[in-house]
Amino acid sequence: MEVKAFIWSPGELKVLNQLKLPLKEEWLSLKSYKEVAKAIKDMVVRGAPAIGCVAAYGFTLGVKYEEEDPKLVYETLKNTRPTAVNLFWALDRMMKALREGRDIEEEAKRIELEDYETNKKIGEYGATLIPAGAKILTHCNTGALATAGWGTALGIIRSAHYGGKNIFVWVDETRPYLQGARLTAWELLKEGIPHRIITDNTAGFLMQKGKVDAIVVGADRITLRGDVANKIGTYSLAVLAKYHDIPFYVAAPTSSFDPKLERGEDIPIEERSAEEVKNCFGCKIAPEGSDALHLGFDITPADLITAIITEKGIIENPTSEKVKKILDL
Repeated sequence: MEVKAFIWSPGELKVLNQLKLPLKEEWLSLKSYKEVAKAIKDMVVRGAPAIGCVAAYGFTLGVKYEEEDPKLVYETLKNTRPTAVNLFWALDRMMKALREGRDIEEEAKRIELEDYETNKKIGEYGATLIPAGAKILTHCNTGALATAGWGTALGIIRSAHYGGKNIFVWVDETRPYLQGARLTAWELLKEGIPHRIITDNTAGFLMQKGKVDAIVVGADRITLRGDVANKIGTYSLAVLAKYHDIPFYVAAPTSSFDPKLERGEDIPIEERSAEEVKNCFGCKIAPEGSDALHLGFDITPADLITAIITEKGIIENPTSEKVKKILDL
């Protein structure tokens, strides 16, 4: 049975509590849009495509089942996370469906199904870039838990694995929430894909030693010229990859592109609580009087990216012209 991050039934959204993984598989029952908003904000559910899908179901709960004001529901869900553009894309689709008199519950289901099918296509395109026996490094979690299923960057890894390419995966732990160590490793273990977890600051040394053949990451927002916002630490990997002449791939659906923004500098970067850095699962790891900076994302400029892999094809050495072409702009 494939890993799922959420399951919808009329009037109820069940989400797998990703804060408890891998120690406990706890499903939460959400029956209001405010509960959905809290789950997104608290990172019970995370990953740009998954956030979009869950927000669509949250909108359905608020408008169809709770009969709340659509604008209030929209704004509440919209204000949960500022960086992942899929959130706004999905909510805009839901508002459009409502204005056109279409069934918003069916629209939310379409968003989920489209994301799954999109991920499978990304996986197929991306697997063609992965050589047999490759040692792949990935950052954060970009698998089924971050999407409607299969995954983006991890979907490429899955497709390469099931295509018989005999791959191996280095898993960045991804501080401070440890999405790599907790979630990516959990998914890889379930599917029998060979891997080892590393601390984030081990990656560069592995590249220096020739132990990384490709880096594959996801994206939370991509600008018109191909600059990418992704989990903090991605930019460092891209710089290291450039120095060591290692291909650096970004996997994302076209819904992760924001054609209204030209430059990465224009993407809002979420700053989260310092306490998330100073504590690790309830255990204090820093002095009480010390402050901490916790940026959720960083920006990788297009000129560090070997290719962006989408469901519509591969954008090699991304530029504004190439992005516009694939987005039909």
